[in-house]
Amino acid sequence: MEATILAQLTNALQQIVGAEHVSSADSDRNLHAKDQSSHAAHLPDLVVWPETTAQVSQIARLANENQVAITGWGAGSSLEGNTIPLRGGIVIDFGRMNRILAVHQNDFQVTVQPGIFYKDMNKTLAQYGLFFAPDPGANASVGGMVANNAAGTRTVRYGATRDNIMALEVVLANGEVIRTGSRSVKQSAGYDLTHLFTGSEGTLGLITEATLKLHPLPEHFSAVVAAFASTPAAAEAVYGIIGSGLNPAALELLDADSVRYMNTLESVDLPERPLLLMEFHGASAATITAELELVRQVCDDCGCTYFEAGVGRDERDRLWEGRHKLGEILFRIYPDSIYLITDVAVPISQYPVLAAYTNSLFAELHVKGALFGHAGDGNLHTVAFGRKDDAAQQVVLQTFNDRVVQKALALGGTCTGEHGVGIGKQKYMVYEHGEGAIAVMSSIKRLFDPNNILNPGKVV
Repeated sequence: MEATILAQLTNALQQIVGAEHVSSADSDRNLHAKDQSSHAAHLPDLVVWPETTAQVSQIARLANENQVAITGWGAGSSLEGNTIPLRGGIVIDFGRMNRILAVHQNDFQVTVQPGIFYKDMNKTLAQYGLFFAPDPGANASVGGMVANNAAGTRTVRYGATRDNIMALEVVLANGEVIRTGSRSVKQSAGYDLTHLFTGSEGTLGLITEATLKLHPLPEHFSAVVAAFASTPAAAEAVYGIIGSGLNPAALELLDADSVRYMNTLESVDLPERPLLLMEFHGASAATITAELELVRQVCDDCGCTYFEAGVGRDERDRLWEGRHKLGEILFRIYPDSIYLITDVAVPISQYPVLAAYTNSLFAELHVKGALFGHAGDGNLHTVAFGRKDDAAQQVVLQTFNDRVVQKALALGGTCTGEHGVGIGKQKYMVYEHGEGAIAVMSSIKRLFDPNNILNPGKVV
């Protein structure tokens, strides 16, 4: 950005939020140049920390008038380059907008600002016997979860973020503030703008407030570990469990390599075979006991070689800690490697086919990595690694990624189940949706953001 324009913008932003909450320092710009994906960093020109919706509105109006790009920032934990400011400009860090505004305990709802981290929010909500169910693993901000329609381990029972949003407050590109949805469980008044903004990755508006649907904390639960001779056999059991009408709160698939990596944690000691990690919630111990017996039968029918149910809360917490830390473990083991993350999803009946195909690709293309996923809702992840200094390896990783996505689309699935489109999935959008649908999406983008200042270069 030209020095004169930068100085004018800096001064104007300081008038809005205060001089101490605007920065062009290299340290702050570097911290907001890259998320946790493998995509290249891009430096913003300025970072600003607003505290109110009114301030966000003024910032958007200023940026729109000067046609300067704006990128929203929560925790920076996205995995597809969603928050990387491709065209520089202003990054709006919502870290100061991190309050719970109201707990509607009797309605199982909460209204929050976008900068609050969901794990921190759930610690407070636990005092009311409630929790926000979507669980992406990383301690993501609520605003980021809404923007990317985050999901995670508990989606199979409670749904993704989109299924747990009641209402939003949104600042549009021109600074106008609108509200969508309501606190009523049933809503049928007009176009569903709440769900339009959810998953739009900050390209249509900036979330400044969200009312979320909550659930009672489960009084009775049980965790289950089931091991199998092969990854395809474990995936077949997933289809069997869901097809039997069982209702797990979480159902995760891990290949043997994933388990081996998890076992590097002192707190984890699992059989190093393909595993299913499951959790069941129930109104009574008797209900859970009956479900666990059915789960055992299904797993046995699919060739289960090890089955453990009813582990205690501490052991349950250790299992899920290991699962959530799997990505961190992988990046620590391969610190000097390039990597690609896949995030495909398919109908549950096709999950065994996808898992078997993806598992075979590791051997066929001689790729190192791991296969895992939120199997209960058909979501499959892989992390594939290659040498940074080897251009041929980069081609192999991209081939691996392309073939996994192509297989998922051929099976009636999607290129991204929960990570969003960001940068890396844009090339698959036309194959998944068709040119007509992409044209409609582009028209919506132009309607909401005619000057293309909101997170430009993402989604479409």
